[in-house]
Amino acid sequence: MKMQHASQRLKGFTLIEVMVVILIIGVLAALVVPKVMSRPDEARITAARVDITQITQALNLYKLDNGRYPTTEQGLAALVKKPTTEPIPNNWKSEGYLDRVPKDAWGTPYQYLQPGMHGAIDVFSFGADRAAGGEGNDADIGNWQD
Repeated sequence: MKMQHASQRLKGFTLIEVMVVILIIGVLAALVVPKVMSRPDEARITAARVDITQITQALNLYKLDNGRYPTTEQGLAALVKKPTTEPIPNNWKSEGYLDRVPKDAWGTPYQYLQPGMHGAIDVFSFGADRAAGGEGNDADIGNWQD
């Protein structure tokens, strides 16, 4: 029986095999990366919708306790700290309705109108373009949307 040396039994990858694997990874990346890169906008829109829902729920609790929503001038800060401008709420919860007023996924404050243009109150983000109106990913995101 013939004995093989350890160096003869070990085989590595050839340059061609390594290049084929790199080529396959490159093709897969070219197909997957564009699909993944469009997801941040969708994630930001979803995060804004979740925040708006939570803010709207806090505003509804405020109204249940105090008989009215905060005014536009009192703003969303009325959910964190008791307003000192009229109308001052009589039954404001001592711990507040939110820990803090969040910023939207683009780093800008949420907008609040009372009365709103779409209902009793409007809570909304200007979206990616940070300006009123827009279409697609630049459109406003608000509590009047489903």
